[in-house]
Amino acid sequence: MKKLYVVAIIIVTTIAGPAVAQTENPVLKLMPKGTVFYGNVHYANDTLIRHLLDIYVPASGKASYPLVVWLHGGGWRKGDKYSAVDYMRGTVYEMIERGYAVVSINYRYSSNFKFPAQIQDCNQALSYLSENAGKYHLDKTKIAVIGFSAGGHLAALLGLSNNNKVSEFYVNGKIAQFKIRFVADYYGINDLKTLTGPGTTDPNSGVQLLIGGKANEQPEKARKASPVNYIDRKDPPFFIVHGDKDQAVDQGQSIELSNKLNQAQVTNELLILPNAPHGGDLFDALVVRVKLLSYLKMYLK
Repeated sequence: MKKLYVVAIIIVTTIAGPAVAQTENPVLKLMPKGTVFYGNVHYANDTLIRHLLDIYVPASGKASYPLVVWLHGGGWRKGDKYSAVDYMRGTVYEMIERGYAVVSINYRYSSNFKFPAQIQDCNQALSYLSENAGKYHLDKTKIAVIGFSAGGHLAALLGLSNNNKVSEFYVNGKIAQFKIRFVADYYGINDLKTLTGPGTTDPNSGVQLLIGGKANEQPEKARKASPVNYIDRKDPPFFIVHGDKDQAVDQGQSIELSNKLNQAQVTNELLILPNAPHGGDLFDALVVRVKLLSYLKMYLK
């Protein structure tokens, strides 16, 4: 079933696939005027709300646009495809204004689905976008991923495992054919074995729900879920951002990722933001935004 709506600011909303309960998009008003919007698209051929994505396409009317996939945070157990867009509004606005399509996806929560369900969902969403690129005016040869907290973990894991072809990271073991050109990892967890803080002791934490226990109790699952274990010289370039006042994910996680990327000779920049906590509008500051946009221009244009 497909419904087409045109709203006052010339934004088109398409609902693709079976009917699903709809809620008003709270971030649509933050996009540039004329943005073309495809809402609540089903990427997994089912009716799960956690298998929906939103597509925001620039208004200029070109045949295709480079694609930035947005992965929300929330400890793998909460949040949705609108998360972080509010405090990153300047970044999202400028990405679309400068000619990038932005796709924000839902993925299954770890409270009901253990790892690797979340990375399977991310890969399935990217597979859907690649296979339907023409329909949504996307350039499937120019893909970047950006993630925040749990989404930063998934963005890093997507980018680093993309050329490793890990069959269990794909639904039914069917490895998809798409290439990720650039990764932006904002305050994500990158090595479950070296992680410190609340996630290592609380049995109800996102980390323990993700793998079904502490890292030392589930060493193989912790290894498979840690992005640093997939690093090789052929990986895409990274932009890594972390706050030095982060009490949820220690900045050491981003430092470790950057160091190991350097050891493998993978291009990356680590930016530690003074006085920045875990998330918030300091990550939308001009100094961060300028760097991110310059990398997108370098690797996607």
